[in-house]
Amino acid sequence: MDMDLLGPLVAWPLMLLAAWLAGEWVFRHWNLPRVCAYGVVGLVLGGAGLSQNVAPHAAQGFMANVALALTLFELGYRINPRWFRHNPWVLAAGVAQALLTFGAVFWVAGLFDLPTDQRLVLAALCVASSPAAIMRVTHELRSAGQVTERLLHLCALNCLVAVLLLKLVVGYWHLETSGDFGKAAFNSIYVIGLSLVAGAVFGVVAPLLNRIATSSQSTTLTFAFLVLLLTGLAQTLHLSPLLAALAFGVVARERRIMLSHAQRNFGALGDVLAVFLFVFIGSLLSWSGLLTGLVLGVAVLLARSAAHTLVNMSIARPSGTTFRKGALTGLALMPMSAFALLLLEESRLYGFDLARDSLPVIVGLLVLLDVIGPLVTQRALMLAGESNPEES
Repeated sequence: MDMDLLGPLVAWPLMLLAAWLAGEWVFRHWNLPRVCAYGVVGLVLGGAGLSQNVAPHAAQGFMANVALALTLFELGYRINPRWFRHNPWVLAAGVAQALLTFGAVFWVAGLFDLPTDQRLVLAALCVASSPAAIMRVTHELRSAGQVTERLLHLCALNCLVAVLLLKLVVGYWHLETSGDFGKAAFNSIYVIGLSLVAGAVFGVVAPLLNRIATSSQSTTLTFAFLVLLLTGLAQTLHLSPLLAALAFGVVARERRIMLSHAQRNFGALGDVLAVFLFVFIGSLLSWSGLLTGLVLGVAVLLARSAAHTLVNMSIARPSGTTFRKGALTGLALMPMSAFALLLLEESRLYGFDLARDSLPVIVGLLVLLDVIGPLVTQRALMLAGESNPEES
Protein backbone atom coordinates (compact mmCIF):
# COMPACT_ATOMS: atom_id res chain seq x y z
CA MET A 1 0.00 0.00 0.00
CA ASP A 2 1.30 3.47 -0.93
CA MET A 3 1.37 5.32 2.40
CA ASP A 4 2.44 8.58 0.74
CA LEU A 5 -0.77 8.50 -1.25
CA LEU A 6 -2.89 7.22 1.62
CA GLY A 7 -1.96 10.20 3.82
CA PRO A 8 -3.55 12.91 1.64
CA LEU A 9 -6.46 10.63 0.69
CA VAL A 10 -7.38 10.21 4.36
CA ALA A 11 -6.32 13.64 5.61
CA TRP A 12 -8.34 15.76 3.19
CA PRO A 13 -11.73 14.14 3.93
CA LEU A 14 -11.00 14.38 7.66
CA MET A 15 -10.07 18.06 7.32
CA LEU A 16 -13.20 18.84 5.34
CA LEU A 17 -15.40 16.92 7.78
CA ALA A 18 -13.85 18.79 10.71
CA ALA A 19 -14.38 22.13 8.96
CA TRP A 20 -18.00 21.32 8.11
CA LEU A 21 -18.78 20.24 11.68
CA ALA A 22 -17.11 23.37 13.05
CA GLY A 23 -19.13 25.51 10.66
CA GLU A 24 -22.40 23.91 11.72
CA TRP A 25 -21.50 24.29 15.40
CA VAL A 26 -20.61 28.00 15.28
CA PHE A 27 -23.67 28.74 13.16
CA ARG A 28 -26.02 26.88 15.47
CA HIS A 29 -24.62 28.07 18.81
CA TRP A 30 -23.10 31.48 18.05
CA ASN A 31 -24.92 32.50 14.86
CA LEU A 32 -21.59 33.08 13.11
CA PRO A 33 -21.08 32.54 9.37
CA ARG A 34 -20.05 28.99 8.62
CA VAL A 35 -17.26 30.16 6.32
CA CYS A 36 -15.48 31.75 9.31
CA ALA A 37 -15.06 28.29 10.82
CA TYR A 38 -13.97 26.80 7.49
CA GLY A 39 -11.26 29.42 7.20
CA VAL A 40 -10.10 28.99 10.80
CA VAL A 41 -9.72 25.22 10.32
CA GLY A 42 -7.61 25.90 7.24
CA LEU A 43 -5.52 28.44 9.14
CA VAL A 44 -4.87 25.95 11.94
CA LEU A 45 -3.74 23.37 9.40
CA GLY A 46 -1.49 25.90 7.70
CA GLY A 47 -0.04 27.02 11.03
CA ALA A 48 0.68 23.42 11.99
CA GLY A 49 2.42 22.84 8.68
CA LEU A 50 -0.02 20.09 7.69
CA SER A 51 -0.87 21.77 4.38
CA GLN A 52 2.64 21.01 3.11
CA ASN A 53 2.01 17.30 3.60
CA VAL A 54 -1.59 16.97 2.48
CA ALA A 55 -1.90 19.51 -0.33
CA PRO A 56 1.18 19.22 -2.53
CA HIS A 57 -0.57 18.50 -5.80
CA ALA A 58 -1.82 20.81 -8.54
CA ALA A 59 -5.18 19.00 -8.40
CA GLN A 60 -6.11 20.84 -5.21
CA GLY A 61 -5.43 24.19 -6.89
CA PHE A 62 -7.60 23.20 -9.83
CA MET A 63 -10.42 22.13 -7.51
CA ALA A 64 -10.19 25.44 -5.67
CA ASN A 65 -10.49 27.30 -8.96
CA VAL A 66 -13.51 25.19 -9.90
CA ALA A 67 -15.13 25.91 -6.53
CA LEU A 68 -14.64 29.66 -6.91
CA ALA A 69 -15.66 29.52 -10.58
CA LEU A 70 -19.00 27.95 -9.59
CA THR A 71 -19.56 30.84 -7.18
CA LEU A 72 -18.56 33.42 -9.78
CA PHE A 73 -20.96 31.86 -12.27
CA GLU A 74 -23.76 32.21 -9.72
CA LEU A 75 -22.72 35.78 -8.94
CA GLY A 76 -22.64 36.62 -12.64
CA TYR A 77 -26.09 35.11 -13.07
CA ARG A 78 -27.45 37.47 -10.41
CA ILE A 79 -25.94 40.54 -12.08
CA ASN A 80 -28.27 42.69 -14.17
CA PRO A 81 -26.18 44.89 -16.51
CA ARG A 82 -29.26 46.99 -17.30
CA TRP A 83 -29.33 48.12 -13.68
CA PHE A 84 -26.07 49.98 -14.23
CA ARG A 85 -27.69 51.84 -17.11
CA HIS A 86 -30.79 52.72 -15.11
CA ASN A 87 -28.74 53.71 -12.05
CA PRO A 88 -25.30 54.78 -13.29
CA TRP A 89 -24.38 55.98 -9.81
CA VAL A 90 -23.84 52.37 -8.74
CA LEU A 91 -21.45 51.82 -11.65
CA ALA A 92 -19.70 55.08 -10.78
CA ALA A 93 -19.40 53.95 -7.16
CA GLY A 94 -17.81 50.67 -8.24
CA VAL A 95 -15.18 52.40 -10.35
CA ALA A 96 -14.55 55.14 -7.78
CA GLN A 97 -14.16 52.80 -4.83
CA ALA A 98 -11.79 50.59 -6.83
CA LEU A 99 -9.54 53.51 -7.74
CA LEU A 100 -9.70 55.03 -4.25
CA THR A 101 -8.93 51.65 -2.67
CA PHE A 102 -5.99 51.14 -5.01
CA GLY A 103 -4.59 54.58 -4.22
CA ALA A 104 -5.18 54.36 -0.47
CA VAL A 105 -3.60 50.92 -0.10
CA PHE A 106 -0.64 51.91 -2.30
CA TRP A 107 -0.05 54.94 -0.06
CA VAL A 108 -0.42 53.02 3.20
CA ALA A 109 1.95 50.29 1.99
CA GLY A 110 4.49 53.01 1.23
CA LEU A 111 4.49 53.98 4.90
CA PHE A 112 5.90 50.51 5.63
CA ASP A 113 8.74 50.98 3.11
CA LEU A 114 7.58 48.22 0.80
CA PRO A 115 9.11 48.14 -2.70
CA THR A 116 7.01 49.81 -5.39
CA ASP A 117 6.28 46.57 -7.24
CA GLN A 118 4.96 44.86 -4.09
CA ARG A 119 2.88 47.94 -3.26
CA LEU A 120 1.30 47.73 -6.72
CA VAL A 121 0.46 44.03 -6.29
CA LEU A 122 -1.00 44.60 -2.82
CA ALA A 123 -3.08 47.57 -3.99
CA ALA A 124 -4.47 45.64 -6.98
CA LEU A 125 -5.43 42.63 -4.84
CA CYS A 126 -7.14 44.82 -2.24
CA VAL A 127 -9.54 46.11 -4.90
CA ALA A 128 -11.09 42.62 -5.04
CA SER A 129 -13.95 41.39 -2.89
CA SER A 130 -14.48 37.71 -2.15
CA PRO A 131 -17.57 36.47 -4.01
CA ALA A 132 -17.31 33.11 -2.26
CA ALA A 133 -17.62 34.57 1.25
CA ILE A 134 -20.24 37.14 0.26
CA MET A 135 -22.42 34.62 -1.58
CA ARG A 136 -22.25 32.07 1.24
CA VAL A 137 -23.28 34.69 3.80
CA THR A 138 -26.19 35.94 1.67
CA HIS A 139 -27.34 32.33 1.24
CA GLU A 140 -27.27 31.69 4.98
CA LEU A 141 -29.20 34.88 5.70
CA ARG A 142 -31.45 34.46 2.65
CA SER A 143 -30.97 38.20 2.37
CA ALA A 144 -32.76 40.33 -0.20
CA GLY A 145 -33.05 44.07 -0.61
CA GLN A 146 -31.26 47.20 -1.68
CA VAL A 147 -28.03 46.61 0.24
CA THR A 148 -27.83 42.98 -0.90
CA GLU A 149 -28.26 43.84 -4.58
CA ARG A 150 -25.72 46.66 -4.42
CA LEU A 151 -23.34 44.38 -2.54
CA LEU A 152 -23.50 41.68 -5.23
CA HIS A 153 -23.16 44.10 -8.14
CA LEU A 154 -20.26 45.97 -6.52
CA CYS A 155 -18.57 42.67 -5.64
CA ALA A 156 -18.68 41.65 -9.31
CA LEU A 157 -17.30 45.04 -10.36
CA ASN A 158 -14.52 44.80 -7.79
CA CYS A 159 -13.49 41.37 -9.09
CA LEU A 160 -13.45 42.62 -12.68
CA VAL A 161 -11.41 45.73 -11.87
CA ALA A 162 -9.02 43.76 -9.63
CA VAL A 163 -8.22 41.35 -12.47
CA LEU A 164 -7.73 44.30 -14.83
CA LEU A 165 -5.43 46.14 -12.41
CA LEU A 166 -3.36 43.07 -11.57
CA LYS A 167 -2.90 42.28 -15.26
CA LEU A 168 -1.72 45.87 -15.76
CA VAL A 169 0.74 45.38 -12.90
CA VAL A 170 1.93 42.13 -14.49
CA GLY A 171 2.33 43.98 -17.79
CA TYR A 172 4.32 46.71 -16.05
CA TRP A 173 6.51 44.05 -14.43
CA HIS A 174 7.17 42.39 -17.81
CA LEU A 175 8.03 45.79 -19.24
CA GLU A 176 10.48 46.50 -16.41
CA THR A 177 12.15 43.08 -16.61
CA SER A 178 12.20 42.53 -20.38
CA GLY A 179 11.75 46.01 -21.84
CA ASP A 180 9.30 44.57 -24.38
CA PHE A 181 6.26 46.88 -24.39
CA GLY A 182 4.45 44.80 -27.01
CA LYS A 183 4.73 41.62 -24.96
CA ALA A 184 3.66 43.43 -21.79
CA ALA A 185 0.58 44.97 -23.42
CA PHE A 186 -0.37 41.79 -25.30
CA ASN A 187 -0.22 39.69 -22.14
CA SER A 188 -2.77 41.88 -20.34
CA ILE A 189 -5.10 42.35 -23.31
CA TYR A 190 -4.90 38.68 -24.29
CA VAL A 191 -5.82 37.37 -20.83
CA ILE A 192 -8.65 39.80 -20.14
CA GLY A 193 -10.16 39.84 -23.63
CA LEU A 194 -10.08 36.12 -24.31
CA SER A 195 -11.27 35.25 -20.80
CA LEU A 196 -14.38 37.38 -21.33
CA VAL A 197 -14.90 35.95 -24.82
CA ALA A 198 -14.56 32.36 -23.58
CA GLY A 199 -17.11 32.94 -20.83
CA ALA A 200 -19.49 34.62 -23.28
CA VAL A 201 -19.21 31.72 -25.74
CA PHE A 202 -20.10 29.23 -23.01
CA GLY A 203 -23.06 31.42 -22.10
CA VAL A 204 -24.28 31.21 -25.70
CA VAL A 205 -23.71 27.44 -25.96
CA ALA A 206 -25.38 26.65 -22.62
CA PRO A 207 -29.00 27.11 -23.83
CA LEU A 208 -28.37 24.65 -26.67
CA LEU A 209 -27.20 21.95 -24.27
CA ASN A 210 -30.01 22.83 -21.90
CA ARG A 211 -32.53 21.71 -24.51
CA ILE A 212 -31.16 18.18 -24.15
CA ALA A 213 -31.05 18.24 -20.34
CA THR A 214 -34.57 19.30 -19.44
CA SER A 215 -34.92 18.09 -15.84
CA SER A 216 -33.87 20.23 -12.88
CA GLN A 217 -31.07 17.85 -11.87
CA SER A 218 -29.82 17.58 -15.45
CA THR A 219 -29.73 21.37 -15.79
CA THR A 220 -27.63 21.65 -12.63
CA LEU A 221 -25.19 19.04 -13.91
CA THR A 222 -25.01 20.69 -17.33
CA PHE A 223 -23.86 23.99 -15.88
CA ALA A 224 -21.53 22.30 -13.39
CA PHE A 225 -19.82 20.41 -16.22
CA LEU A 226 -19.62 23.57 -18.32
CA VAL A 227 -17.97 25.49 -15.47
CA LEU A 228 -15.57 22.58 -14.96
CA LEU A 229 -14.71 22.54 -18.67
CA LEU A 230 -14.37 26.32 -18.81
CA THR A 231 -11.99 26.31 -15.83
CA GLY A 232 -9.80 23.63 -17.39
CA LEU A 233 -9.79 25.37 -20.77
CA ALA A 234 -8.93 28.73 -19.23
CA GLN A 235 -6.03 27.30 -17.23
CA THR A 236 -4.72 25.45 -20.27
CA LEU A 237 -4.74 28.64 -22.38
CA HIS A 238 -3.34 30.73 -19.49
CA LEU A 239 -6.53 32.75 -19.27
CA SER A 240 -8.37 33.79 -16.10
CA PRO A 241 -10.89 31.07 -15.14
CA LEU A 242 -12.35 33.45 -12.55
CA LEU A 243 -13.10 36.19 -15.06
CA ALA A 244 -14.38 33.66 -17.60
CA ALA A 245 -16.82 32.13 -15.08
CA LEU A 246 -18.16 35.57 -14.17
CA ALA A 247 -18.76 36.39 -17.84
CA PHE A 248 -20.42 32.98 -18.31
CA GLY A 249 -22.95 33.74 -15.59
CA VAL A 250 -23.74 37.23 -16.91
CA VAL A 251 -24.30 36.00 -20.48
CA ALA A 252 -26.35 33.01 -19.27
CA ARG A 253 -28.74 35.43 -17.57
CA GLU A 254 -28.92 37.62 -20.66
CA ARG A 255 -29.78 34.55 -22.74
CA ARG A 256 -32.90 34.15 -20.56
CA ILE A 257 -31.78 30.88 -19.01
CA MET A 258 -34.03 30.37 -16.00
CA LEU A 259 -32.28 28.74 -13.05
CA SER A 260 -33.76 28.08 -9.63
CA HIS A 261 -31.87 28.99 -6.46
CA ALA A 262 -30.82 25.36 -5.97
CA GLN A 263 -29.57 25.11 -9.56
CA ARG A 264 -27.55 28.35 -9.28
CA ASN A 265 -26.04 27.19 -6.00
CA PHE A 266 -25.26 23.70 -7.42
CA GLY A 267 -26.84 22.01 -4.40
CA ALA A 268 -24.74 19.66 -2.28
CA LEU A 269 -21.91 19.82 -4.82
CA GLY A 270 -21.63 23.56 -4.28
CA ASP A 271 -21.68 23.12 -0.50
CA VAL A 272 -18.89 20.53 -0.51
CA LEU A 273 -16.70 22.59 -2.83
CA ALA A 274 -17.31 25.70 -0.72
CA VAL A 275 -15.99 23.90 2.37
CA PHE A 276 -12.99 22.70 0.38
CA LEU A 277 -12.28 26.18 -0.99
CA PHE A 278 -12.10 27.91 2.38
CA VAL A 279 -10.10 25.12 4.02
CA PHE A 280 -7.68 25.10 1.09
CA ILE A 281 -7.25 28.88 1.11
CA GLY A 282 -6.68 28.93 4.86
CA SER A 283 -4.15 26.10 4.65
CA LEU A 284 -2.05 28.05 2.14
CA LEU A 285 -1.45 30.87 4.61
CA SER A 286 1.72 30.21 6.56
CA TRP A 287 2.03 31.67 10.04
CA SER A 288 5.66 32.54 9.38
CA GLY A 289 5.99 36.31 9.77
CA LEU A 290 2.31 36.60 10.65
CA LEU A 291 2.80 38.84 13.68
CA THR A 292 4.96 41.32 11.80
CA GLY A 293 2.46 41.36 8.95
CA LEU A 294 -0.52 42.00 11.21
CA VAL A 295 0.33 45.68 11.68
CA LEU A 296 0.43 46.20 7.93
CA GLY A 297 -2.73 44.10 7.63
CA VAL A 298 -4.65 46.24 10.10
CA ALA A 299 -3.52 49.46 8.42
CA VAL A 300 -4.49 48.21 4.96
CA LEU A 301 -7.79 46.83 6.27
CA LEU A 302 -8.73 50.22 7.72
CA ALA A 303 -7.75 52.07 4.53
CA ARG A 304 -9.65 49.63 2.33
CA SER A 305 -12.80 49.68 4.47
CA ALA A 306 -12.71 53.48 4.71
CA ALA A 307 -12.50 53.79 0.92
CA HIS A 308 -15.48 51.45 0.42
CA THR A 309 -17.58 53.16 3.06
CA LEU A 310 -16.81 56.75 2.05
CA VAL A 311 -17.55 56.17 -1.62
CA ASN A 312 -20.83 54.35 -0.98
CA MET A 313 -21.95 57.00 1.49
CA SER A 314 -21.07 59.81 -0.92
CA ILE A 315 -23.26 58.41 -3.71
CA ALA A 316 -26.03 57.17 -1.41
CA ARG A 317 -28.48 60.03 -1.97
CA PRO A 318 -28.00 60.42 -5.75
CA SER A 319 -28.30 56.65 -6.23
CA GLY A 320 -31.56 56.40 -4.30
CA THR A 321 -30.61 55.06 -0.89
CA THR A 322 -29.74 56.37 2.58
CA PHE A 323 -26.36 57.24 4.07
CA ARG A 324 -26.81 54.38 6.53
CA LYS A 325 -27.39 51.80 3.81
CA GLY A 326 -24.50 53.23 1.83
CA ALA A 327 -22.21 52.76 4.83
CA LEU A 328 -23.49 49.21 5.40
CA THR A 329 -22.90 48.36 1.74
CA GLY A 330 -19.31 49.55 2.01
CA LEU A 331 -18.69 47.54 5.17
CA ALA A 332 -20.28 44.41 3.69
CA LEU A 333 -17.65 44.41 0.92
CA MET A 334 -14.90 43.57 3.43
CA PRO A 335 -14.14 39.89 2.52
CA MET A 336 -11.45 39.36 -0.12
CA SER A 337 -9.22 36.41 0.88
CA ALA A 338 -10.31 33.60 -1.47
CA PHE A 339 -10.49 35.62 -4.68
CA ALA A 340 -7.31 37.61 -3.98
CA LEU A 341 -5.22 34.57 -3.09
CA LEU A 342 -6.34 32.49 -6.07
CA LEU A 343 -5.80 35.49 -8.36
CA LEU A 344 -2.26 35.84 -7.00
CA GLU A 345 -1.63 32.10 -7.35
CA GLU A 346 -2.95 32.18 -10.91
CA SER A 347 -0.50 34.96 -11.76
CA ARG A 348 2.37 33.00 -10.22
CA LEU A 349 1.59 29.91 -12.27
CA TYR A 350 1.55 32.04 -15.42
CA GLY A 351 5.10 33.27 -14.85
CA PHE A 352 4.64 36.31 -12.60
CA ASP A 353 7.57 35.64 -10.25
CA LEU A 354 6.77 38.65 -8.07
CA ALA A 355 3.60 36.87 -6.88
CA ARG A 356 5.68 34.47 -4.80
CA ASP A 357 7.45 37.35 -3.05
CA SER A 358 4.20 39.24 -2.48
CA LEU A 359 2.37 36.52 -0.53
CA PRO A 360 4.28 36.99 2.76
CA VAL A 361 3.49 40.70 2.58
CA ILE A 362 -0.28 40.18 2.55
CA VAL A 363 -0.57 37.11 4.78
CA GLY A 364 -1.50 39.21 7.83
CA LEU A 365 -4.28 40.96 5.92
CA LEU A 366 -5.61 37.70 4.47
CA VAL A 367 -5.72 36.05 7.90
CA LEU A 368 -7.67 38.98 9.33
CA LEU A 369 -10.14 39.07 6.46
CA ASP A 370 -10.48 35.29 6.37
CA VAL A 371 -11.84 35.39 9.93
CA ILE A 372 -13.64 38.72 10.36
CA GLY A 373 -14.63 39.58 6.79
CA PRO A 374 -17.66 37.25 6.53
CA LEU A 375 -18.75 38.26 10.04
CA VAL A 376 -18.79 41.95 9.10
CA THR A 377 -20.79 41.15 5.96
CA GLN A 378 -23.31 39.16 8.00
CA ARG A 379 -23.78 41.91 10.58
CA ALA A 380 -24.07 44.61 7.92
CA LEU A 381 -26.87 42.74 6.14
CA MET A 382 -28.63 42.08 9.44
CA LEU A 383 -28.40 45.76 10.42
CA ALA A 384 -29.83 46.65 7.01
CA GLY A 385 -32.90 44.57 7.89
CA GLU A 386 -32.52 42.35 4.83
CA SER A 387 -31.89 39.01 6.51
CA ASN A 388 -34.33 36.16 6.73
CA PRO A 389 -31.98 33.55 8.16
CA GLU A 390 -32.54 29.83 8.03
CA GLU A 391 -33.46 28.16 11.26
CA SER A 392 -30.41 27.24 13.28
